Amino acid sequence: MPPELAMQDASHFTDPIPGNADTDIITRAAWLYYNDGLTQNRIADMLGVSRIKVSRLLEKGRQSGLIELRINSPFDGCISLQRELVSAYGLADARVVPEAPDLHAPPRIGRAAASFLMQMLEPNDLLGVGWGEATSITLRYMAPVFPKSNISVVSLTGGVSAYIGDTFLYGPRGNAHLIPTPLRVSTPELAEMLRHEPYVRHVLDIAATSRVALIGVGAVASSATLVRYGYCSHSEIELFARRGAVGDILGYFYDENGQILDLDLHRHVVALRPQELRKIPNVAAAAAGKDKVASILGLLRGKLANILITDETTARELLRRSK
Repeated sequence: MPPELAMQDASHFTDPIPGNADTDIITRAAWLYYNDGLTQNRIADMLGVSRIKVSRLLEKGRQSGLIELRINSPFDGCISLQRELVSAYGLADARVVPEAPDLHAPPRIGRAAASFLMQMLEPNDLLGVGWGEATSITLRYMAPVFPKSNISVVSLTGGVSAYIGDTFLYGPRGNAHLIPTPLRVSTPELAEMLRHEPYVRHVLDIAATSRVALIGVGAVASSATLVRYGYCSHSEIELFARRGAVGDILGYFYDENGQILDLDLHRHVVALRPQELRKIPNVAAAAAGKDKVASILGLLRGKLANILITDETTARELLRRSK
């Protein structure tokens, strides 16, 4: 069954759809390709551009969110693996993206997470967002829909502005409430002081009222996002691993059973605390990959999230380790 095409209201878009002319030609190309079933060569002739240009226009539309594809089937992803994950780990729900070894995992997980969350979120809803690449990618896909549905975003940690700016949710007309601090600060005293600053406290209080939250799952590795952004050093990551850390959420590291470790780093973090995160009714973790299996496993064992969005290979390994 072919996917159904839904083109979002272009008035809500800024870059990467820079102007009305681009929006118009992307919409025309998308309509002719998805709804009329024309080939890219035929569309190129009709629009007076090259076939490669048509391909790029369609990809730009997908990446920006102007084009939203929905597969009209009750079998959303790998349905049997989803059911097994829910049963094995006591989850509220799961989404498993079919295996595609030659495709980069984060964008595929981001699309799946965006699709799932847009089904769960309601008009005027509040989405809490954590730290990490998966969160960033998901928000880029979802951002065009938020103004139309009046959905707001609130950060669960400091530092989110480092990547949320790419989604154009923040600003005078934005739908985002961000903690205006780094994720990690220099001293525990400064972290505590910032937590009591009125605006920071206000955003943290809003975050705690989220009905739905999206978090990334950090691996304890030198390639981790926390290391890339300079919040942790390579030597710290090695030390945390030696102390039993297998992953982190919101800057808090946990062991193989999902127990938060007693690390000095945690006293430097400005974020919603894990015990507060647990009170949010729907916490979706988006992650996949060999380097994330141990991290996801600890997260699931510790009940740090009740929804998982991952890929087929990761799901099979998680199920193998659940036995």
